[in-house]
Amino acid sequence: MASLPSSSPLILVLSLIVISSLTAASAGNFYQDFDITWGDGRGKILNNGELLTLSLDKPSGSGFQSKNEYLFGKIDMQLKLVAGNSAGTVTAYYLSSKGSTWDEIDFEFLGNLSGDPYVLHTNVFSQGKGNREQQFYLWFDPTADFHTYSILWNPQRIIFSVDGTPIREFKNEESIGVPFPKNQPMRIYSSLWNADDWATRGGLVKTDWSQAPFTASYRNFNDDNACVWSNGASSCTSSSSSSSSEWLSQELDNTSQEKLRWVQKNYMIYNYCSDSKRFPQGLPPECNMP
Repeated sequence: MASLPSSSPLILVLSLIVISSLTAASAGNFYQDFDITWGDGRGKILNNGELLTLSLDKPSGSGFQSKNEYLFGKIDMQLKLVAGNSAGTVTAYYLSSKGSTWDEIDFEFLGNLSGDPYVLHTNVFSQGKGNREQQFYLWFDPTADFHTYSILWNPQRIIFSVDGTPIREFKNEESIGVPFPKNQPMRIYSSLWNADDWATRGGLVKTDWSQAPFTASYRNFNDDNACVWSNGASSCTSSSSSSSSEWLSQELDNTSQEKLRWVQKNYMIYNYCSDSKRFPQGLPPECNMP
C-alpha cells in the first residue's frame, strides 16, 4: 500500500467524524426527535441521545411524544420492557391524533407476574372508534433484550410487525363502510403507567410497589420512511423517488403472509373478529373480508 501524505491523517480523522455524525443522525436521536412530556424526571434521555428510559413508581409514571407529526409512514422503535414482576404496569407505544374523533394505532404491553408471558395488545381507532383489539403472546422474552416493534401505515393498510415478522394487518375497507385512518396526522407517543385495575388478568393481579421503580428502555428510532406533516402539508411529494416511496403501496408478500398466519395460529390469544358475544348484532364488517 502506498504511504499517505503527512496531511492525510487529519483529513482522514475529519472524514471519520463526518461519517460517524451522519450515521448517528440516520439512527435517530431522542433529543432531536422527542420531548419528555410528563413524569417529573422519571423519563430520561441518555447516552448523547441514543437511549431513552421511562420509569414508574407509586406516585407517577412517565411519557414522551414525537416532535413531528406524520401522515403515513414506516416507523421502527426498539424497546426493552419492564423485567421481573411487572404485573399491573402498561407500556404503551402508539400513534395518535387529537380531538374527539381521533385516529390511533396502538402497541400496548401488559405486564406480568414473573415467569408468565407478556401480553402484546394491539388496537386501531378511526374517527374516535376502536374496539378492534387483537392480543398476542411473544415468542421471546421481551425484557431480556431490545426488540424492534414496527408500524407500517399507508393508504391501503396498517401492518404491525415484531422484529420484521408481521403479526397483524388492518386493511382499508372503506368500500364497505369501515373508517380507516388516512386524513389526520398523528404523533408518536409512549408512556409507562399503572393500570392494575385491568391490565393483568383483568385486574386480579395488582402492582407490587416493592418492585418499583419499573423501567422500560427505548433505542434506534427510525422514521426515515415516513411522511412528516408540517404547516398543513406532507413531506412526501410526487417528486419522491420510486425506491424511497415503495412503502406507500407496500403489501404482504407470500412469505410475509405465511409468517403472519404462523403468528396468529400460535401466539394470538384474542381476536375481536372471533368474539361474537361482544358483538351480538353481528361482527364488524371487516371481519367477513378475506
